[in-house]
Parts: sequence; C-alpha cells; structure tokens
Amino acid sequence: MSKHLPRLVLILAAASVLFPFLALLSAALQPQTELSPGLKWPSDPQWGNFATAWTTAGFGSLLRSSAVIALGVVPLALVLATLAGYGLSAMRLRVKGPLFAVLMLGMALPYEAIVIPLYYDLRSVNLLNSYWAVILPLIGLFMPFGVYWMRTHFESLPKELTEAASVDGAGSWRTLTRVLLPTAGPALTTLGLLYFMWSWNQFLLALVLIQDPAMRTAPSGLGKFVQQFGQNIPLLSAGTIIVITPIVLLYLFFQRHFIKGILQGAVK
Repeated sequence: MSKHLPRLVLILAAASVLFPFLALLSAALQPQTELSPGLKWPSDPQWGNFATAWTTAGFGSLLRSSAVIALGVVPLALVLATLAGYGLSAMRLRVKGPLFAVLMLGMALPYEAIVIPLYYDLRSVNLLNSYWAVILPLIGLFMPFGVYWMRTHFESLPKELTEAASVDGAGSWRTLTRVLLPTAGPALTTLGLLYFMWSWNQFLLALVLIQDPAMRTAPSGLGKFVQQFGQNIPLLSAGTIIVITPIVLLYLFFQRHFIKGILQGAVK
C-alpha cells in the first residue's frame, strides 16, 4: 500500500485540479435555458455559447487590452527586478540591508489601499484612460517580489563565478550579462510567467484607472458580463473559459521551465 501511496496522492491532486475545469466546460456547453447545469455532460453540446459570449462581451478587444498590458509589464518588470536583485546581492552598499527591508514592506502593502491616491496622481500627469495607467503601477507593485526572487537566485550561485569573472577583469555589467544571466533562465521564466498571469488577471486597477470599456482587461470585462448575464450560467461559463484559456495554454507551454524554476529555488 505504501508503495502506491505517492501515485494515489498525485492522482487525487490531478483530479482536484482537472475536475473544476471539466465542470466549467460542461456548464458552458449546456443550453442557455438551463439555469442549473449541474455536473452532467450535455447530450447536445452548445458550442455556439462561446461565439455568443465572445461577440456579446466584446472579448476580442478585452483580450487585446490584457495582452498589451501584460506584454508591457513583463519585459520592463523583469529587467528592473534583475538589475535590482543583482545590485542587492553582489554590490557592497552600506544601506543594502535597510533598503531591502523597506522594499520588502511593499509585499505587505495591499494595492487596494493606494488606488484612490494613484488615481489622482495619474490624473495630474494626464495618464488616466491609457494603458500606461495600469502598466506603470503594476511594475511598481511587482517589484518587491521580483527583487526578492532574483536576489535569492543570485545569492544561491557559487561565489566562485563572480570571483573568477573579477579575476579576468570583468566589471559588474559584464559579470551580470556574461556570467550570471545565462544561469538565470529558469528563474526568469518562472518570474515572467507569474508577472504575465498577475497582469492578465488584473481587475481593480483597470476598472478604476481606465474609463473606456474597450480598453479594460478581460477579467474586468468579465465582471461587467456577469452583471448583464448573471442568470445565464452557460454563457458565464463560456466567458470564463475564454478569459482563462490564454493563461492555461501559456502555462502548459512553459510548464517544464516553470517547475524547474520553482524547484531550483526550493532546493537552493
């Protein structure tokens, strides 16, 4: 029994993850007149529910807005987090400890508490109702975790790497780009996936800082869709699947790199 216990645990864990997706898909394929779809698979799957949800909610523009925001956040946030993490791990700074502690306080700050001041600040510089109104705050909000993640990675590397680069006459920039970054692939991939997921799922900032409904993110558009079709469970389920599909596909494509990055941080 003990021999098969790990496999049984993995099967149960996989079932706990797959079952909600199957239930959601089953609900999305029910007739729109069905108010309580349950868990049964429909005898006549209504694949047209996805087309109806797509056109009714305008998911084309919403998904495009989510992609623009996510693709604007991820590269900039990765570069800044890498540079800051490297600086806090490798460079000799007298204020490195207090600076890192203050930065980590940002992880405990709920961004809901700064939405109103952020609104007035962005209005004063004429950035409201633009993608930058969401991109720039998200980069700042993601920095504490990203810096912590990259700092931990750089500190886990053998000191001999940087010492050998220093002996060869490499400066800080060359050490980072030629020696340390080639080892940071899994860490950067995992952090990039997390950044993309958090940006894609952004709801509150897009709702408050962008007034144009067509420029809001897919989750915020889904929230409005829920208000309009709160009783139409099949249509709501179809809309939910449309919103989460890009994240699921992205994870499936990069799952090996993601898991490798997580395990690398756990082992080291």
